[in-house]
Amino acid sequence: MTSATPAPLSYKDAGVDIDAGDALVDRIKPLAKRTMREGVLAGIGGFGALFEVPKRYKEPVLVSGTDGVGTKLKLAFEWNMHDTVGIDLVGMSVNDVLVQGAEPLFFLDYFACGKLDVETAAAVVGGIARGCEFSGCALIGGETAEMPGMYPAGEYDLAGFCVGAVEKSKILSGADVKPGDVVLGLASNGVHSNGFSLVRKVIERAGADLPAALDGKPFREAVMAPTRLYVKPVLAALAAHPIKALAHITGGGLLENIPRVLPEGTAAHLKKGSWPQTELFAWLQKVAGIDDIEMNRTFNNGIGMVVVIAAEQAAACAAALREAGETVHQIGVIAARGEGAAVVVG
Repeated sequence: MTSATPAPLSYKDAGVDIDAGDALVDRIKPLAKRTMREGVLAGIGGFGALFEVPKRYKEPVLVSGTDGVGTKLKLAFEWNMHDTVGIDLVGMSVNDVLVQGAEPLFFLDYFACGKLDVETAAAVVGGIARGCEFSGCALIGGETAEMPGMYPAGEYDLAGFCVGAVEKSKILSGADVKPGDVVLGLASNGVHSNGFSLVRKVIERAGADLPAALDGKPFREAVMAPTRLYVKPVLAALAAHPIKALAHITGGGLLENIPRVLPEGTAAHLKKGSWPQTELFAWLQKVAGIDDIEMNRTFNNGIGMVVVIAAEQAAACAAALREAGETVHQIGVIAARGEGAAVVVG
């Protein structure tokens, strides 16, 4: 007696829905199309995306960056707020590429989940496309991976990859930074995408005693405000002003990121109170019960990008950045380091 033939098993039975993936691609294509720019030869749909470095570059050097969104995604899942984390993803990479003096050219994303929810994924990728559009960066490819059993229901992970270009003669290395130079700080939109493991602990500690609003926004919107995209204003400032160094204030805050662009023997002396602490950061500091040093090495604490420029050029550069929509504070000066720390706030 022969046993019954088992019923056929499809890929969908195994948890992978090809039709849902196709539906997502159809939703993404018009969003990606809005990000197209000079240099794109072939975008979404092929096995690889093609990009030609614009011919206006004489000695182009490619600058690449990759990052994720971190545990901010946990709040996106919990609060069902998926439309801005894609902007975070773009911001973390394009702002990093920018600090080398580079223009972001194109971006690729990786979206991984256990079971693909087209609406959620489209909201996330819509944010990625908006971030690319605001940064003048083409979204030319990516990967959507549906992996049953790898991620809990309703959760996903993100990674982003950016390539930019800069003239070899205009690479920002910080080598020319010297004592007497001025440190300008460009305001952040909030926490951006670093320090969220602590943010989540603070929210847990506060329990039901959460503020209704912070900085004029509903609490959740204030916490989830996406990473500010500094690309267009800063590129314009780089073209017109002799900026010596830029630092993107991400994980490690002001204390860990500014030293990355300082020559040996120099330090940044930041003046406490030279930029305002927002209600959001004041609340985080109060509930966490941490001192100013811990705030400045965990969060951006209100400053998302730092510009170092000669003192005689600082006012004109700050004015140009303000004209472009940035909130700019003169937060300190460069000094000889001596035996002290690379960044001193006092």
